[in-house]
Amino acid sequence: MGLFTREIAIDLGTANTIILYNGKVMVDEPSIVAIERSSGKIIAVGKKAQMMHGKTHENIKTIRPLRGGVIADFQATEHMIRAMIKMIDLGKSWFPPALKMVIGIPSGITPVEERAVKESAEQAGAKEVRLLHEPMAAALGIGIDVLEPVGNMVVDIGGGTSEIAVIALGGIVTSKSIRIAGDEFNADIEEYMRKQHNIQLGERSSENIKIEVGAAMADIDNPPPDYAVHGRDMLTGIPKEVLVNSAEIAYCLDKSIAKIEAAIMNALEMTPPELSSDIFETGIYLTGGGALLRGLDKRLHLKTKLKVHVDEDPLRAVARGTAIALKNFDKFTFLIK
Repeated sequence: MGLFTREIAIDLGTANTIILYNGKVMVDEPSIVAIERSSGKIIAVGKKAQMMHGKTHENIKTIRPLRGGVIADFQATEHMIRAMIKMIDLGKSWFPPALKMVIGIPSGITPVEERAVKESAEQAGAKEVRLLHEPMAAALGIGIDVLEPVGNMVVDIGGGTSEIAVIALGGIVTSKSIRIAGDEFNADIEEYMRKQHNIQLGERSSENIKIEVGAAMADIDNPPPDYAVHGRDMLTGIPKEVLVNSAEIAYCLDKSIAKIEAAIMNALEMTPPELSSDIFETGIYLTGGGALLRGLDKRLHLKTKLKVHVDEDPLRAVARGTAIALKNFDKFTFLIK
């Protein structure tokens, strides 16, 4: 049966879904689908649907099927997984190949939500599915030997959730999952621009601001140039342009980042003393899209007095970890059946 089995690793993220096949990233698309209201037909998935987001007429709706790291729309998720798997060339065969999958999921997910992820994958054609908690996947992805009796702290800031976990001996010793991450940052920026500049923005525009001038603290090395934002003036209703800088964005993201800091401090408090001494040596590993926020590593270092390491490619750390887990499908006991 090995001839007909194809192995796929999926990082099913709130903001982006990444699929690896044969150890290579084959799909890296936004987790979004566009649906025709009248027929319920899927029009676009991923980047094409993202381009339609916030620009649709009444017969087309765009859905982000995952919210806060969990499946909010079961059917749309299934369609999305199916469409993204079709983007991979699985090779020619007479029979549809049996798919073996490892999927990264948030650590704070409930058993019901776990089952929803599994069922979505099975509906999309998976014969065997294992689930892997994202902090564990992130640790594998950045090259930590998770089976060693050494404590490592991983902070994975994604689109929907921030996952904080202390890992040792192939298990998560303490973990904290909070629903404050990239989406919350976007909402903060939207609200700030509305109150401060009287300008109404969409989700995509606030995401662009975060990427271009987002920062975790006002005084950062090499601040980016001011960024021109276009939106609707709330008083006149006419489109207008406003310039924003990284210090402004640092100010508006401050409260959300403070909550992530509090969660990290909380996880450190719950860590057994022997592992705390390990973490003092190894430091904190930052992964996920949120790790790209300018000055976040410096801010966390000032708060915790620990070394903070940012992975070279933090966006794909979880995806790489799920691919490593796939190679050790039967060996790793921490994979959830």
